[in-house]
Amino acid sequence: MKGYGRFAPSPSGDLHLGNLRTALLAWLFAWSTGRGFRMRVEDLDRVKAGAAERQLADLAAIGLDWDPPVVWQSQRLERYAAAIERLDAAGLTYECFCTRREIQQAATAPHGPMGAYPGTCRDLTAAERAERQAAGRPAALRLRAAVTEFEITDELHGSYRSAVDDLVLRRGDGLPAYNLAVVVDDAAQDIDQVVRGDDLLPSTPRQAYLATLLELPVPQYAHVPLALNAAGQRLAKRDGAVTLHDRIALGETPAQVFTLLADSLGYPAVTTPADLLARFRPEKLPREPWTLDPNGLLQPSSYP
Repeated sequence: MKGYGRFAPSPSGDLHLGNLRTALLAWLFAWSTGRGFRMRVEDLDRVKAGAAERQLADLAAIGLDWDPPVVWQSQRLERYAAAIERLDAAGLTYECFCTRREIQQAATAPHGPMGAYPGTCRDLTAAERAERQAAGRPAALRLRAAVTEFEITDELHGSYRSAVDDLVLRRGDGLPAYNLAVVVDDAAQDIDQVVRGDDLLPSTPRQAYLATLLELPVPQYAHVPLALNAAGQRLAKRDGAVTLHDRIALGETPAQVFTLLADSLGYPAVTTPADLLARFRPEKLPREPWTLDPNGLLQPSSYP
């Protein structure tokens, strides 16, 4: 059975041009390697009404297609619960009562990498847990990691090793955490290639390690450069006319936006996804971020 690549946006708003570029790259990597391509809506948090439908429509408008069905994380809670039960049965979980503020303050202490959870609640006694429960403090569930770092291989970055801490499996509100859900979903969907922004590279060894604990396959990874604004910061919707709907409102067409994205990948004057796919070579991708000034974009008359 063939594997699949995927794109998995969070429906917190419209996709900007950087998001569309990453989706295009995931699509290109998948189809160019004989894989299928799947879509997943990661709607466990920060859901804006109608955003998922607009995101899917925008992807289709620039010419991307995918294998049905579209998967929604909110409909897969039983799968996440089963994975947590498996880890719990193996003695690999513990309750964490730390508040967000306590974790942020602990992360600045000189006892580990910035942002790593220091294990504050790892060895609480039964009495200490009961005391926190009686005080009404909600408990998240964390992984009891047996390693402090893990190594993955990335198609663009090569061997990459980073810290592994006791990551959250289930949040204090009872919802499964992102790192658990993405690992479970990728395996369940036969995703064996993950292409996404390189801002997610530091967290990838944690996900790969969790996959090994669940005896799930670790995908092949390719973390691609982000889109930045003119100030060198990560592109965001506040940077101006950066969504497909914004560009259409200025008189551009989805086909022209696609040509802009193709040009940013080093393929000028390519006007269709099929043409781009035929020419695509991962080894020729730009390794530097794409800097985009929405106010300086070419006007429609300048496009092919």
